[in-house]
Amino acid sequence: MKFRIGIGYDLHRLGPSTSLILGGVQIPHEKGLIGHSDGDVLSHAITDALLGACGLGNIGEMFPDTDNRYKGVSSLKFLRHAADFIRKKGYEIGNIDSNILAQRPKLLPYFPEMQAKIAEVLGIPPNNVHVKGKTMEHLGIVGAEEAIAAEAVALVFLE
Repeated sequence: MKFRIGIGYDLHRLGPSTSLILGGVQIPHEKGLIGHSDGDVLSHAITDALLGACGLGNIGEMFPDTDNRYKGVSSLKFLRHAADFIRKKGYEIGNIDSNILAQRPKLLPYFPEMQAKIAEVLGIPPNNVHVKGKTMEHLGIVGAEEAIAAEAVALVFLE
């Protein structure tokens, strides 16, 4: 087998009147992520990691924020499309490891549901998707609760 690794990262500002969706899961919070789509930074980072692992561009090229077809769309659709796209190129998904960088809210109770949703969308076992959370010790725009970021690593392979 030929293995390849990709890295993804995304960051969106928090705002007062939008939903907070991470990994396809709506999280109760007084602020939400602002984005052209639903702003789901975790799904965006994983999408970029998968595309990067295969050398197939990035989420901005595939789903530009200048295209109104993607306005308000669930980022899980981007993730599903990326997974289908890389499979058509002969790749399979091994596993995903990710971090959500957020000062608040506490996300630990939501990780199992995020992992299950992401795994279902990618067509891989839930234990092949890992989501963790990190605070930023009140540093930077994430620590000041002005934004939430996510980073992901994807392992893919050609058989």
